[in-house]
Amino acid sequence: MIKKLFLVALLGTFLLGCKTKKRVTYGSRNSKTVTQAPKKEPVKVYNEDDGLYPMPEDTGKFIGFEINSVQEYIDTFSDVAQREMEAYGIPASITLAQGLLESGFGKGALAKKTNNHFGIKCHKGWQGDYDFHDDDEKGECFRKYNHPMYSYRDHSLFLTGRSRYASLFELRNDDYKRWAKGLKLAGYATDKRYPQKLISLIEQYKLYQFDQANAQVSSVTKSNTTRKKQAVAANKNKVYVVKSGDTLYSISRAYSVSVDDLKRWNYMYSDAISVGQKLTVQTKNFN
Repeated sequence: MIKKLFLVALLGTFLLGCKTKKRVTYGSRNSKTVTQAPKKEPVKVYNEDDGLYPMPEDTGKFIGFEINSVQEYIDTFSDVAQREMEAYGIPASITLAQGLLESGFGKGALAKKTNNHFGIKCHKGWQGDYDFHDDDEKGECFRKYNHPMYSYRDHSLFLTGRSRYASLFELRNDDYKRWAKGLKLAGYATDKRYPQKLISLIEQYKLYQFDQANAQVSSVTKSNTTRKKQAVAANKNKVYVVKSGDTLYSISRAYSVSVDDLKRWNYMYSDAISVGQKLTVQTKNFN
């Protein structure tokens, strides 16, 4: 009888120990499980064969720039701004002034950690990398790039791909004053003095000289650009100019392609299109 009682007691102690060990292993009812969100892959906002100019290779690694003065910023990015002007019609002076202002000539916190030189927020449809930064509100989502030149290209795509900026492209691309005011009217920035700040930068640093892109770009650059444009023409990509009443869906039906293909070929993140916008509707490799 004593042996049976001893065995029962020993078995009870063993089971109790197992239960205690299980509670320690799996935690209490109040414990929390933290799951880290997967990091999104950066979206390429350029095409090496787009006939414009070669962009840096997207290695997937963050590249930071150390720029020490306003003039150094201008020297670094004026050529990029001119090439974007030639490709998309946005005054180089406006692009440079916005870059200077929004990035704090490349030394601002947002520019340093995201290579975002134009303060472009994530917005609906953005599928690229991002980071959070305090702006109009605390912890807002901003686009993140692997190189500042991607930011310059995305700035061009951002303005040309949204209907609210369409009226700007009816202006002369050397009329920086009306462009500056038009950006504010279209809602690019909430700062009431945004146009005056852009105009002041343009005039103080004579950025308007870069609006004469054809005269300023070197002969080597011209030759390379011409050669690339000829290559694109040889590819026989078809381009459609958006008219009033068009939708991305109606254009896709007219050319027997999918909406997804149109967005991919034109580096679009939403279905928004604007009158006068040029869309690639067929590529050489499309069957």
